[in-house]
Amino acid sequence: MGAVPIVRAADEGEQLWFFGGGTHTWKATAAETGGAFSLFEDVMTQGKNTPYHRHPDHDDVVYVLEGEILVNIEGQEHRVGPGGVAAVPRGVAHALLVTSPMARILALMTPGGSGEAFFRGASVSANDEEASASPVDFDRVRDSAAATGAVEILGPPPFDVVSANT
Repeated sequence: MGAVPIVRAADEGEQLWFFGGGTHTWKATAAETGGAFSLFEDVMTQGKNTPYHRHPDHDDVVYVLEGEILVNIEGQEHRVGPGGVAAVPRGVAHALLVTSPMARILALMTPGGSGEAFFRGASVSANDEEASASPVDFDRVRDSAAATGAVEILGPPPFDVVSANT
């Protein structure tokens, strides 16, 4: 299927609870963009982090709307606040950590496809109150990464504050 026009209001889009932490609102899916990209808004709480990882077949762009994140890109840490962006090409190792009480980001994956499949495989409907109240389930995240090939997990989060608390 080819790309179709997409117009969504602030509160529109499919909402999923990601077992890695956070609620995703899908603003544009790979199916809608003809595979060109996937775009979602992510609302996360302080301390949410990712393992150190890389994507073999898509680029990641994170635009911070509210709050602050710490991004580790191949060992270099960068603080990214409102209006800031972090663009990570495919194959580059990275991780992120929410350092503010809450962060709201836009996440863009190009091309769309396997990255979206990864998130969907490690998510449930945000209307599933029991699941969305559950703790982070890294086993489910790892299983989805292996099943889709979209994420190669390289190790635990590389942040000192996370290591001290785990």
